[in-house]
Amino acid sequence: MSDSDALTPEDRKIITLARSARARNGVPEGAAVRDETGRTYVAGTVGLPSLTLSALQTAVAMAVASGATSLEAAAVVTDADAVRDEDRAAVRDLGGAATPVLLAGSDGALRTTVTAG
Repeated sequence: MSDSDALTPEDRKIITLARSARARNGVPEGAAVRDETGRTYVAGTVGLPSLTLSALQTAVAMAVASGATSLEAAAVVTDADAVRDEDRAAVRDLGGAATPVLLAGSDGALRTTVTAG
């Protein structure tokens, strides 16, 4: 059984949504988060001259702006080898230290799961 086989359907969904955001927008990263009610928020990297946010930071900001009070899980699709500390901090701020952060490659395959802590 691979790590991807162990994923819940809800976790597979946020990886798929993150992958779709990355491909659709042609950005370096796509991310999705799931809040305490099961709603999902999807985002890509923001790269403006006056504003730079990772996809995961943007997804967390969208959740907060929509009234989410906690996160159940987060996913980021990227070519990077690890989840950045700044991204884990954003997830931790809303979801707490134990919130799982799924890291997947551009093919959608799960590479690793870390906690926001």
